[in-house]
Amino acid sequence: MRNRKSLGQHWLKDRDILLDISNFAAADGVDTVVEIGPGLGTLTSTLFKNFDKVIAIELDNRLAENLPKSFPGKNLVVHNQDILSLDLNTLDLPKNYVVAGNIPYYITSPIIQKFLHADHPPAKIVLLIQEEVAERLAAEAGDYSVLGLSAQIYAKVTLGPVVGREFFTPPPKVDSQVVILEPLKEPLASESTMALIKLGFIAPRKKLISNLTVGTHLPKEKLRDIFASQHLDENLRPADLSISDWLMLEKNIHKH
Repeated sequence: MRNRKSLGQHWLKDRDILLDISNFAAADGVDTVVEIGPGLGTLTSTLFKNFDKVIAIELDNRLAENLPKSFPGKNLVVHNQDILSLDLNTLDLPKNYVVAGNIPYYITSPIIQKFLHADHPPAKIVLLIQEEVAERLAAEAGDYSVLGLSAQIYAKVTLGPVVGREFFTPPPKVDSQVVILEPLKEPLASESTMALIKLGFIAPRKKLISNLTVGTHLPKEKLRDIFASQHLDENLRPADLSISDWLMLEKNIHKH
């Protein structure tokens, strides 16, 4: 089938890479996987090597209709829906499940946030995404973004192999990378800390203290005192703070 550019469809054709993704997704005691955007079913076929049941979410009605024909006798459930508007509670998910997929780049962040904040989050999320976005998700202090911090506050993030654009049909304009997220039992920070992080990144290239002066309405002198108490340089930018720095900063700002 011809790909639909509007849906960001690029078919991954390398069998070894598909097997790698399936193996990364495998987890002890988990026999159900939610696959996002199965497309032609190439990843689906390898997922069945590690899982008894695949719940496939496919927006393209042509592909959703055709997919079951490729897997006769398999425990495959196909939902012809948009993953972003789908109510996960309607999927009848077991206690333990994982999520996998080769997903369009433009919906990476909302998909990750949807599952990390779900009432019933998965044991693991394994996605093939744009390499640059994968690196942002796994970034360290100095290179943080709101995306990276919000992911790492809710999950352990690790990177898998880079997948060159030449392995796709048609080739995308950028390379891809596997990213593995394992949701934490408890997030590392509260929603109030996340709210402060978002304020801090209003203008990512500006000094953090300037952004917080605008966002929190605290006088700059008061923020300077708070920074000094935490031994934070006034010239730091929001990307420079660690998660523990943000936790302490929120605590100190909350006092005022």
